[in-house]
Order: sequence, then structure tokens, then C-alpha cells
Amino acid sequence: MASGWKSVLDRVVRTLVREGGAELRRRSSARPGRAPGPSADRPRATLRDRPSDADLARPAARGAGDFTGRGEIAYAPRDDGRPDPGEVVWAWVPYEEGDGRGKDRPVLVVGRTGSDLLGLMLTSKDHDRDAADEARHGRHWLDVGTGGWDRQGRPSEVRLDRVLRIDPDDVRREGATLDRRRFDTVATEARRVLGW
Repeated sequence: MASGWKSVLDRVVRTLVREGGAELRRRSSARPGRAPGPSADRPRATLRDRPSDADLARPAARGAGDFTGRGEIAYAPRDDGRPDPGEVVWAWVPYEEGDGRGKDRPVLVVGRTGSDLLGLMLTSKDHDRDAADEARHGRHWLDVGTGGWDRQGRPSEVRLDRVLRIDPDDVRREGATLDRRRFDTVATEARRVLGW
């Protein structure tokens, strides 16, 4: 019975996301000189109204996706309501297949490139058991423990080998600030894996 409700809820969320994306594209095209994508017209989600983990259609966004290049990692959280390095935020992350699908998930902001953020995605999935297999496929994970970004208090792992480039306007909400000690551990391991 519960799985039936989840299925119905997932379909409703996908429909709302699809219709919301069409509305944003319509609004954006009506404003000359403005790139399509999320804007201040759309309120950011709160902890209670964050979509489920259902697949989400990728919103048109400037700079969303994988970052290729060499970046600088820095710890600079500020209590200013904007995403900063050292903070965990919620953002839409594309799947690696590059087929336009993705998922709303927590991302640790580790730096900036121009006006965009550089981030590393987090997951509550435990990769300790399949670490050797993940490493064979070039995926490297590090335990970061628990934090305010996960409402169920589950331990998280951060992916070190995939750097995301995110438009700050695409950040749905701030989740928490990672303490300096854990951030420095992530930075050291990410630099090692990325060759930065």
C-alpha cells in the first residue's frame, strides 16, 4: 500500500517538475537577453518541500554539469544566505550518462570558477562494501559523516573524482556547513584524486 502511494507521489512530482520547467522556459523567452533557466521567480525549496529522489527532468541552466579543468579548493563559508565554499547545498545533479536526466541531491561546495560554484556530490549510499569495484570504474568516495543536509541523519560519503560546475541560481537551498576539519580532509583527498 505504501509503495503505491510513493509511486503516485513520484508521478505527481515528475509532472509538476515538467510543467514548472515549461513555465520557466516560457517566462525566460519573454524576457529579451535573458538565458532560460531557474530564476528568482521560483522560490527555493525548503526541507519539507524538497522533491523525492525520483528522477527529475534537467532544467535548462547555465554552467550546470561536469567541470573539466583545474580548480582551487578553499574553505569560505559565510552566514549570508548564499552558497559558499564549505557549505552543503541542494542542487540538481545530472547523471553521468549525459542523457538529460538527473537528481536533486546534496553537494559540498569546494570552490568557485568565475561566477559558478565548484562542488562534490554527496550520497547516503555506503560505498565501503564496493570500494574496489567503484575504484576500478574511477569513482572514489570518502566518508564525511552526518550533517544537517540529511533530514534522516544518515552518514554521507562525498565523491572525490567528479567536480560539478553549478550556477548559484540553481542552488535550491543551503543544507549545512561542513566543519573545517572535515572539509580539510575532503580537500586533501580531492586534490590527491584530481591531481590538483
